[in-house]
Amino acid sequence: MKNIIPQLVKYSPNTILLIVSNPCDILTYVAWKLSGLPKERVIGSGTNLDSSRFRFLLSQKLGVASTSCHGWIIGEHGDSSVAVWSGVNIAGVRLKELNSKIGTDDDPENWKDLHKQVIESAYNVIKLKGYTSWAIGMTVASIASSILHNIGNIHALSVLVKGYHGIEEEVFLSLPSVVGAGGITDVVIQPLTDSEQEALRKSAKLMGEVQAGIKF
Repeated sequence: MKNIIPQLVKYSPNTILLIVSNPCDILTYVAWKLSGLPKERVIGSGTNLDSSRFRFLLSQKLGVASTSCHGWIIGEHGDSSVAVWSGVNIAGVRLKELNSKIGTDDDPENWKDLHKQVIESAYNVIKLKGYTSWAIGMTVASIASSILHNIGNIHALSVLVKGYHGIEEEVFLSLPSVVGAGGITDVVIQPLTDSEQEALRKSAKLMGEVQAGIKF
């Protein structure tokens, strides 16, 4: 990245960098530091695919189309990601209003297992065929389309989260973000429960500890 990023910026100073390689959040931070670009123009694919898988699994359990399921995975693209159970809804009906324990260890319906499946899905694909390709390719194409056509779609993308949800670390994590021709135009600040905020801050702290060992 030390060789590639400066050259990209030199010959295309108005570029938008979309980082897909793992560890996505760490490498998005590295790309931002090396590029000197505004934070709005350095984006990681983050938990966009995780969120899509989450909605698919919700749809399977509920028996409705995934496009009618609204839910988000935020935070790290990895094991410390956060499922925003408080915001999961179908046609405006929040599942938490029907099951107050949804996503917790005490949940009799075991919804938490869906988040576990999201985290493990990539590992399972790699185990079975050695790599991932189609799903992440479709996700990246969707993000690129939002940029190229200035659509303004909201994707779960890795962005600089310092100052959001009480996060103090200068780290990149996924939050729902509006994407257009200039990159990130807005970050959606979801109303999170105390436990969700705590999990997100824990994710940020973990990223900060990893980044502390990076030598530029």
